[in-house]
Amino acid sequence: MKKYLYLFWILFLIFPTYSSADDFFGVPVITEGKAAQKTDARLELKTGMSHDEVVAFYKEALKELPDIKFREWKNATYIEDDGKLPWHSITVSKGDNEGTTVVIMKDNWTWLIGTLTLRFIGVFIVLIILLIGMLISGNIISRLAEKVEVKKIAG
Repeated sequence: MKKYLYLFWILFLIFPTYSSADDFFGVPVITEGKAAQKTDARLELKTGMSHDEVVAFYKEALKELPDIKFREWKNATYIEDDGKLPWHSITVSKGDNEGTTVVIMKDNWTWLIGTLTLRFIGVFIVLIILLIGMLISGNIISRLAEKVEVKKIAG
């Protein structure tokens, strides 16, 4: 049993990055922030830093990653990963007098399946609209063709 305990401590000391709490799903967490809410898929931090300082921190921390998009919204800055990272987004709030709120969301299958379902349904809606349009135009062309044939036979 002592061997396993020693092995555990050696591994703990060799791999300190796995034992530290400085990141959440690979996203660096601001050390001055206090966790307001933490679940398996979401981390909400309150920090005394300004919005611009937090955004600058994440721009510096994530500059090496190629699939990161920064979007400026009216009430927040939205940082999204379009790649294969285990996290989906970081939302940095604007205009909060008590400090800045940072929300880190884990990438989840609900969003992915929802998007794919909407696209799947959308394709069939477009195909149904095209089918209805082709049926209407086919009926109009058939009636016009019948009138032309009747005129040729009568004429």
